[in-house]
Amino acid sequence: MPQHQRFDNIGAFLEALDRAGELRTVSDPVSPVLEISRYTDAESKSPGGGKALLFRKVKGSEFPVATNLFGSDKRICMALGVDRIDDLAERLRALITMKPPKGLRDMLHLLPTALQVTSFFPRRFKGKTAPCQEVVYLGNEADLRRLPVLHCWPKDGGPFITLPLVFTKSLVNGIRNVGMYRMQVYDARTTGMHWHIHKDGSSNFSEYRKAGKRMPVAVAIGADPATIYAATAPMPRHADELLLAGFIRKHPVTLTPCLTVDLEVPAEAEFVIEGTVDPEEMRIEGPFGDHTGYYSLADLYPVFRVTAITHRRRPVYCATLVGKPPMEDCYLAKVTERLFLPLLQTVFPEIVNYWLPWEGVFHNIVVVAIEKAYPLHAQKIMSGLWGQGQMSFCKAIVVVDADVDPTDGRKVMAVLLKNLDVESDITVNRGILDALDHSSPTPHYGHKIGIDLTRRISGEPPRAKMRTSAGRTIGPEAVAAGFSAIDGVFRWRELALSEREGCRRVVLVSVEKPGNRSGKWYAERLLSEERLSEIDLFVLYDTSIELTDNSLVLWKLFNNTDPGRDLVIREGRAVVDACRKDASDGHLRQWPEELSFEE
Repeated sequence: MPQHQRFDNIGAFLEALDRAGELRTVSDPVSPVLEISRYTDAESKSPGGGKALLFRKVKGSEFPVATNLFGSDKRICMALGVDRIDDLAERLRALITMKPPKGLRDMLHLLPTALQVTSFFPRRFKGKTAPCQEVVYLGNEADLRRLPVLHCWPKDGGPFITLPLVFTKSLVNGIRNVGMYRMQVYDARTTGMHWHIHKDGSSNFSEYRKAGKRMPVAVAIGADPATIYAATAPMPRHADELLLAGFIRKHPVTLTPCLTVDLEVPAEAEFVIEGTVDPEEMRIEGPFGDHTGYYSLADLYPVFRVTAITHRRRPVYCATLVGKPPMEDCYLAKVTERLFLPLLQTVFPEIVNYWLPWEGVFHNIVVVAIEKAYPLHAQKIMSGLWGQGQMSFCKAIVVVDADVDPTDGRKVMAVLLKNLDVESDITVNRGILDALDHSSPTPHYGHKIGIDLTRRISGEPPRAKMRTSAGRTIGPEAVAAGFSAIDGVFRWRELALSEREGCRRVVLVSVEKPGNRSGKWYAERLLSEERLSEIDLFVLYDTSIELTDNSLVLWKLFNNTDPGRDLVIREGRAVVDACRKDASDGHLRQWPEELSFEE
């Protein structure tokens, strides 16, 4: 394969994957109801993300299905034409830090870059018939049931289009938005339109709703890989995602007008679905097995009514399966993490690096390394990030010094166990949350936590001394007896690093929570048991959780906690409740089910 090959469509990308040994073709007939999902889940969970999958024969449809296209480091780099994802960030950094020319020589030096920038802007298709409109179905002939739309998880509300590029534009200024919002197929001519209240598609819809006008929408399925990624990127309001795609490709995205709505779509798309959304028509959408690893709950969402379906002569239907990480969306999210670092550093130049662990499902935790310059600098970064774009959804922010690699989870954990003073290093406040957050007592907002692990500098009060600074006096037998004395404790495990002298002691505890045994009920007993007095931090888990699975316990910790309700701090010690919640914990919302293929 030529190095840094640009792909204009999915077909070219699939051919390149096949040549590179990155494509697995399934020739046996498969069902779009759960069977393709089972294949995809197993493949994406295999070492390194497995292979891309192409299902040649899909029951009930004439079209093949491709999944897991971007689900590995190698494939996502191939898709975006780079050797490593950080190459894109370096290109962007060079662009946004260009200095104004001081003379003719500087202007001539910048001219190639300026000319390249003009190639980022989308262009109009010049041929007679765009590839995406080689086959056309209008009106009643436009039947969604011809498409091999996947029913992904057993308890999903129905089949869902999972990799759509949803094109809308503002009624106020006409600016285009491209987002990726799942679409539940209700019948031959209608789907749900799952745009969250914080998203740009929803903002455009609100403009039409206020005006009482029907909203035109176009949905592309399959496009060039850079455009598919760009639809997932958290671009600023009114920034054009297709400009980002052009930057990545170093070549413009070619657009063609839709046939029944006043919108433009990628000419090289595999399928295009055109239609409208009535501002007053709502319908129950969901449940849906989501990237959090849980079913997002059913709720009312707008309805999309189809006016046309067009496609290539031999299209490939593109889909993704999301669920408990790692899965394909983790690699798309990694692009966003690396690509948007230079933009974040223009606002916060003290940020050296950052990391969004997969277990945090992109919105629950970020670890940030900073060049600390003054007292409470870490708290300034927390406040700033909570007010900054998509970072405003982040539930937990951990701040470390510049000499700590934030992407090295073991090093970050070692710093936490050495430094954490729960009385002075923790900041809890309230703010907006991702719509998929299920742990908060209230939808769309809740408590957030900031953890300052940076070294103290002049002007900051010292951390409290560790309770065991004079040496540990309570042996393991006494600790075991202390846990045994508390009714409902199923098993426990002390983190290996915390067993060392000079570290805070952290224990994961498996507990039963029948009746009125809330997290606070256990916190009272754990913090009062004398034989456990040298344990600095307890984390509670349901009995079904394997405490030795580090990724699993982190995933549960990040997903299942509301810091305002589930964190108890007393005299320098703390208990965190990472169990599922119910009314005994003061959680009156429905708690979602974890994804599984076992019905």
